[in-house]
Amino acid sequence: MSGKIKAGVVGATGYAGAELTRLMLGHPSADVAAVSSVSFEGQKLSDVYPNLLGLADLTLENEDSVIEKSDVVFAALPHGLSEELAVKCLAKGKKLIDIGADFRLKDPLEYKRWYGLDYKHPELHEKSVYIIPELMRDLYNGQPIIGNPGCYPTSVALALAPVMKFFDVPDGGVIIDSKSGVTGSGRGLTQNTHFPDCNEAFAPYKIASHRHTPEIEQTLSFLAGKRVTVSFTPHLLPLNRGIVSTCYVSFGKKTDFGEIYGAYTEFYKNEKFVRVLPRGMTANLKNVRMSNFCDISLHYDERTNRLIAVGAIDNMVKGAAGQAIQNMNIMFGIAEDEGLRLAAPAF
Repeated sequence: MSGKIKAGVVGATGYAGAELTRLMLGHPSADVAAVSSVSFEGQKLSDVYPNLLGLADLTLENEDSVIEKSDVVFAALPHGLSEELAVKCLAKGKKLIDIGADFRLKDPLEYKRWYGLDYKHPELHEKSVYIIPELMRDLYNGQPIIGNPGCYPTSVALALAPVMKFFDVPDGGVIIDSKSGVTGSGRGLTQNTHFPDCNEAFAPYKIASHRHTPEIEQTLSFLAGKRVTVSFTPHLLPLNRGIVSTCYVSFGKKTDFGEIYGAYTEFYKNEKFVRVLPRGMTANLKNVRMSNFCDISLHYDERTNRLIAVGAIDNMVKGAAGQAIQNMNIMFGIAEDEGLRLAAPAF
């Protein structure tokens, strides 16, 4: 297409929507053409987020206006709302990237089980594709809808992809212990994200019942070529952003760590946003904060014959808005790292 991509953001005042708008300010091939918000319609986005003053002073409109002005619409909405938006987008010949959960799960029964809703437009899911770029970019074949992955599933899938793909991991042999900053819960206040409750606190939540579990299992099953079930426990960190996922992989037989490490470095050698750290280093969310990188460190427990793979991402960038831009770049056939060439701050 000629000229810059015109992008719209529906749900621009949520954390993911605001972060996407911030990142798009530096994109050389795309502009944010319009933004919407039900709660703040008629106000300027910079009134809600003063860090965008003079940079993104767009007036928050209704979603129909955003669709009209855009080539691609980013849906930063709670689950259950993106299907109807997709119907409108496709009717106008526009593309959709859903940062929410509505186009992540292939099995409608799984969506019903974990989200409590039915797919209202099953036909839309035949026109959509779920993409973690480093693992699934080849699945994109012009579909008008891309389902953007969740934050926990991104950190886990990237941390485990080579071992699941190339090694024999028994079913039930994966345990995932993840920690996230409070922005992962969204902008709406909940009791466990209320400052007196989360400050100077650290605890697991939604044990054995987190909605990202089926998405994690769907991706790991895709990589392994067989059904994979996992134990997944998320924890809430008393900080704004970042995810560290520590993944424990038990093997049925003795496995050579050098072979595992070599498989990782070979698998990710051409990936711009995945860094397999040198042996002896440990992934730290400080080194990926405000960036689209995923850092992976690998460790092997000889005593228990267990791989420990640690994946660190910024949940708002690689886990949400940054990956959505990466998927937009794939959708429009431009360099995947455009608008995302950002290093983490040193301090």
